[in-house]
Amino acid sequence: MSDPRDSRAVLLKACAEVGLSAAGAEPIRIGENALWRLPLGVVARISRPGQSTAASRELAVARWLRDWGVPAVRPLDHLREPVDVDGNPVTFWHELPPHRPGAAADIAPLLRRVHGLPVPDLPLGVLDPFVRLDARIDGAVTLDETQRGWLRGRLAELRTAWCKLPPGLPTSVIHGDAWRGNVAVTPTTTYLLDFERTSVGPPEWDLTATAVGYDTFGTVSDGEYAAFCEAYGADVMTWAGYPVLRSLRELRVTCFALQHAATDPARHRAEAHYRLSCLQGQNGPRPWGWTAVG
Repeated sequence: MSDPRDSRAVLLKACAEVGLSAAGAEPIRIGENALWRLPLGVVARISRPGQSTAASRELAVARWLRDWGVPAVRPLDHLREPVDVDGNPVTFWHELPPHRPGAAADIAPLLRRVHGLPVPDLPLGVLDPFVRLDARIDGAVTLDETQRGWLRGRLAELRTAWCKLPPGLPTSVIHGDAWRGNVAVTPTTTYLLDFERTSVGPPEWDLTATAVGYDTFGTVSDGEYAAFCEAYGADVMTWAGYPVLRSLRELRVTCFALQHAATDPARHRAEAHYRLSCLQGQNGPRPWGWTAVG
């Protein structure tokens, strides 16, 4: 849904179906998912085709968190399920108060609370850290067959390593995409956002998102990472299974960059191939100074 005109057309149909005004609707972000600001403090989220199950899960998770008193973005109460418009699921949410993006330490207390909750009777599913990786490797048209073969071999190695992870924290509900961009901070409250990838799995998966920002990207400072660990009460980098989770996240974000390079090589090929060369050991030790793609 990267074309604002297509996104607006879907928005207008969805609003008409549920009786909400789209007068003066403003785009907040147009990407794989699109966010639109509507009148009366409502935000519409348009998800990718085929994501109806994930959109329904987002609504259910947000309501479950509200019931437990965890501050999170809230869906409109009277719209219990996504609205389907030409295959695109559309959900409607209360707009947050004015806020700033979160820092690493802002998300840690929320993750600690979520990880401590009993697993609900919701169709969350079990974390699959390998989802879409095969397809992204196959679709990475900027690769040669040697590079593609290396990625397939690395993926196979990590599938085996994932099945042999050492014991860690108790399995729990996990956010699934727990980076600082998925928190919003107001003067009184810090809110958790975006439950598209919420599932049941090892809490360390959530913690590794910030650890990789520190360890691999170099975008989280020493002080920020120390504050994150203190706020959560643990340092995932000391866990014996951390290198496997780090490698999985590194592979995921490299394949994500390769996906973007396939459609816009002028903008993204250099970064995607730099990431790959880092994984292949060609650029020295971490952090590698990777830059954002998207």
